[in-house]
Amino acid sequence: MNFQLTDEHLTIKKAAHDFAVNSCLPGVIERDEKQVFPREQVIQLAELGFMGMMVKPEWGGSGMDTISYVLALEEISKIDASTSVCMSVNNSLVCWGLEAYGTEAQKQKYLVPLAQGMKDGELYIGAFLLSEPEAGSDATSQRTVVEDKGSHYLLNGTKNWITNGGTASVYLVMAQTDASKGSKGITTFIVEKSWPGVQVGAKENKLGIRGSDTHSISFTDVEVPKENRIGDEGFGFTFAMKTLAGGRIGIASQALGIASGAYELSARYATQRKAFGKEIFQHQAIQFKLADMATRIEAARLLCFHAAWEKDHGLDYTTSSSMAKVFASEAAMWTTTEAVQIHGGYGYVKEYHVERLMRDAKITQIYEGTSEIQRIVIARGVLR
Repeated sequence: MNFQLTDEHLTIKKAAHDFAVNSCLPGVIERDEKQVFPREQVIQLAELGFMGMMVKPEWGGSGMDTISYVLALEEISKIDASTSVCMSVNNSLVCWGLEAYGTEAQKQKYLVPLAQGMKDGELYIGAFLLSEPEAGSDATSQRTVVEDKGSHYLLNGTKNWITNGGTASVYLVMAQTDASKGSKGITTFIVEKSWPGVQVGAKENKLGIRGSDTHSISFTDVEVPKENRIGDEGFGFTFAMKTLAGGRIGIASQALGIASGAYELSARYATQRKAFGKEIFQHQAIQFKLADMATRIEAARLLCFHAAWEKDHGLDYTTSSSMAKVFASEAAMWTTTEAVQIHGGYGYVKEYHVERLMRDAKITQIYEGTSEIQRIVIARGVLR
């Protein structure tokens, strides 16, 4: 095994770090407070080639490996998880799904601008529409339906908890074409937000990642061209599960970054804050907290790298990505809570950032598959 990052990896890591410090950090508290979507930051990500990192250059992407993706997400998430989740969804769920399963025409029309993050000088990103009011962890219980009208499909239903929901130009929508078949009756469609009958609900007022764009999306008699179906009818659930496996590497990397950011702030604070006549890092109670933080973060990073390595080598990464997500998300929640404790009263105010990181950490245990669902996936994988 080789744990040494390449020069290219180090260059990407530095570029992501510099972007996070110079572009994300200024105003991050205000964006969180006012729930401001980080449009300027996402446009800069597009300019860096980070909105389609793993897409082949022939489809407008940067052609990077998944390790590079993990490194970039960690650096950005240390400072601004609202920005990093926009990047994660566009890369892992939207671009990857289209590149893996889209037709030539679909790639030309949708994947190329999505991978570039821009079209005609405007921001152009995607969203992944699986969850519904009564279909969260039980993704098979889809009530959004499509009817075959011969020349087109007719789409009706509601999706919720949609990241990039209000800003995205393109939606990948899972819907029932034949409810009698259960999960085998679900199909995926490419839907444009601008089409008649598509309605974006109010932005959700969330605990964390408050800058990210989370909405419900409803469809009323939306006409979807036949050529916008991805794969055959009934392929939608498989499409969703395959896509989410890669998405979990992204969310694991986000959680890793949140934890790393909280640790770095805590280590710095511990060298500055004095108690009982010496810097608090000299007290064993604080040393133990920092030691445990560093150990959990390193374990999470290695799990992320392992899942990314398996993906890059064409192996089945379903189990490893779930392991990475469940461990990294729980490490993030634990680490950020300890970070607030280390900061004491200062940790409870916004100025010191760690309270925001703690709020941001929680969602990583929930979206793209809860920790409970990840354990089911892992158990099936190890017992197979």
